[in-house]
Amino acid sequence: MRLNYREFGSYSDQHPTLILLHGLLGSSSNWMTLAKGLATHFHVIVPDLRNHGRSPHDADVSYPALARDVEQLIDEQGLDSALLIGHSMGGKAAMWLALTQPDSVTGLVVVDIAPVAYPNRFDQIYTALHAVEQARVGSRAEADAVIAQYLDEIGLRQFLLQNLHTVEGVWKWRMNLAGLTAGMSEIVGFPLLNAPVYKGPTLFIYGGQSDYVKPDARPTIQRLFPSARMEVIPAAGHWVYAEQPKAFAERLMDFLDDF
Repeated sequence: MRLNYREFGSYSDQHPTLILLHGLLGSSSNWMTLAKGLATHFHVIVPDLRNHGRSPHDADVSYPALARDVEQLIDEQGLDSALLIGHSMGGKAAMWLALTQPDSVTGLVVVDIAPVAYPNRFDQIYTALHAVEQARVGSRAEADAVIAQYLDEIGLRQFLLQNLHTVEGVWKWRMNLAGLTAGMSEIVGFPLLNAPVYKGPTLFIYGGQSDYVKPDARPTIQRLFPSARMEVIPAAGHWVYAEQPKAFAERLMDFLDDF
């Protein structure tokens, strides 16, 4: 699958290309501030993953499929490898590619996610998104009013509303809502492999107020990614790079200085 992507900076044989991968129900726009900052030193590619943003929809939501898309993007750019930075679902896709095709991954940054299965926390969110579709809203304000019946958090609602657009005067979600809803068991899971570990340079950055990277996940992280460094940002939740952008950028650049 050919992914829609945005590109910043210019290629240099002195530094690896960076590919930034967003999380579930997100898009390339989530990374814009960071991508533009990184572009002063790196070539940066920010795709919409399958079933998100302006990329094609497909019933296969598995991590092998997401990883193949990213590998194809690397090939299309004429690159031997790239350094992957992935948040949440994007972090799992990046980990899968690193574990199965390590030669394609120069380095790996995983943001507030671990290579483990999680409970499905999205039922209420999907209920809200489907309610917007059924209501046939006439504006973003109307859509927000519908979502507010299910979700109190304004920031979360604004994040979701970034996915709303008009098609011939009808407001629709850009993401493949039906496909993502049906595939949640694969998205929240992570099939552990008998494949070789990824020995390349790896950084896990996670929020101190998030419960996505728990202590009991560390043995799995250390087994699959033996070179991994762990960096916690205390005053951040799951959206580490958005909640504490300065602290996140400092830890990221400290890691990237080695490339």
